[in-house]
Amino acid sequence: MSNVGKPAPKWKSVAYVNGEEKMISSSDYKGKWYVMYWYPLDFTFVCPTEIRGFEKLAEDFADDGVAIIGASTDSWHSHNAWFNDGKTFADKITHPVIADTNHSVTKKFGYLLKAAGIAYRATVIVDDKGIVRSEAINDLDAGRSPAETLRTVQALQSGGLCGADWEKGADFAG
Repeated sequence: MSNVGKPAPKWKSVAYVNGEEKMISSSDYKGKWYVMYWYPLDFTFVCPTEIRGFEKLAEDFADDGVAIIGASTDSWHSHNAWFNDGKTFADKITHPVIADTNHSVTKKFGYLLKAAGIAYRATVIVDDKGIVRSEAINDLDAGRSPAETLRTVQALQSGGLCGADWEKGADFAG
């Protein structure tokens, strides 16, 4: 069942934040737009491509007043080891990445692949009123496009009817 059009679940979790272990929650983002994206596991092949993609676009999201939050069911220690292994990530990961080891956040949104105990590749966009405006869920094998997530946020924020491939600043449909 879709979360779109409904209030986003309230959540609270430990997260990797600029190399530190911090508690973050949905209340930290009250009145703000945010994108939360889940990935299945640290130390894998597809997941870092997505994390690097979101990190590369962090300033573009910030320019539109949108926070980025990553999430997986791995621990803070796993995130810390992976993000600082000196091989996988050339640039520092500056956006928070939730360490949802008890699966509470992932379950609240309905993105847990129960048989494996890990998250699907899921992306949710929450507006400044706390309403889920978009969600996408992929099976484990297919990575998502952070650029398309940014375009979708911009379309949702635009206030107009935005056709396929609409870009920020373009005319509206109709």
